[in-house]
Amino acid sequence: MTNSSASITVVGGGLAGLTAAIAAAETGAPVTLHEAHRTLGGRGRATPPPYVAHDGAHVFYADGPDYRWLAERGFVKGLGWPAPAALAGLGFRVGGRVRRLPPIGMLRAQARFRLTAPVDQDFHTWASGRWGEATARHMANAISVVTYDADTGRLSAAFVWDLCQRVFGLRPPAVRWVRGGWQTVLDRMAARAAELGVRIETGARVDALPENGPVIVATDLASAGRLLGVDDLSWTSGHCALLDIAVRSRRGDRTVVFDLDEGGFHESYTMQDDSIAPAGESLYQLQMPVRSGEPHAQAHQRLSAFADLLLPGWTDRVTFQRTAVAKGRTGALDLPGQTWRDRPAIDRGDGVYLVGDMVAAPGMRGEISINSAVAATRLATRAAGRVGQRS
Repeated sequence: MTNSSASITVVGGGLAGLTAAIAAAETGAPVTLHEAHRTLGGRGRATPPPYVAHDGAHVFYADGPDYRWLAERGFVKGLGWPAPAALAGLGFRVGGRVRRLPPIGMLRAQARFRLTAPVDQDFHTWASGRWGEATARHMANAISVVTYDADTGRLSAAFVWDLCQRVFGLRPPAVRWVRGGWQTVLDRMAARAAELGVRIETGARVDALPENGPVIVATDLASAGRLLGVDDLSWTSGHCALLDIAVRSRRGDRTVVFDLDEGGFHESYTMQDDSIAPAGESLYQLQMPVRSGEPHAQAHQRLSAFADLLLPGWTDRVTFQRTAVAKGRTGALDLPGQTWRDRPAIDRGDGVYLVGDMVAAPGMRGEISINSAVAATRLATRAAGRVGQRS
């Protein structure tokens, strides 16, 4: 363990900030974490019981270093698994109807798992040249569950193809759900940080970088830019309408549906965790990417129509309902010619490090937060051992 004399400051108490604080404290470095809100968790926070809902499809994928980091510390123990009967509600909306399997063209394309897609070409052009316009559109809309974007086809072919293979590839999906949701994971992380001696200050907005010791900035890019005095700190992200609803359960309600027509997504979370809604009720989250120039009200109308198709008569059975819009806070999207290495750099120089879900680290969505935080911590703890004060 490194016993650094210089304190490490973490600004932001979401997933990235908590990861950075824990990783730094594990080396023996003194750590102070500042969170502007009264509670930790950032975008990973959930609504309080009896209906536990998140700002987006909050699941983990168990096939990357981020999950191993969480698992090694016991943060993702107590997994929930859907019953086989619940998986009978899986479907794909194609041509306005829900079917059990995706179109054959999409299945054939997904079987090409050894295929490499180009970085410098958009996905729609590349995929349509191989499998036709319809298949390219269906694949792009299917993976909107990850991108939260209404025009996923415009993104880098390599970026989208990698996501398609992770979510729809031949290997069994690596999706994991922790009972209690991300809030449970964040609570465990906060408790571990406190156990390690991290000084946690909530309701503590930071308007200027501390002068002493390395600083890890774990906020959204807009806030980070203001703190760092950088005007062009930005990256492409998604724009999506969200609908959380709980209904009295009814046989025949769909549990998971990928929308190949419009890029929507529908999932039951109670099928794998009955603790997040009252007995006899099912909690769902639906998402619908917002089209360019589309009013949010119109996107929510399309989302409501999607719900009508999957949960017939849901408005007469609803017990909990919440709508939201996620814009610029759904993880990094890479345009043609870009990879994760081109995103805003982690090392900002002079002992300052930037982490979060839209910086230069591999993964998707929250995975980027964890991977960037671990990478930044390695740099920060080395710097803490060398320098106590920035120039």
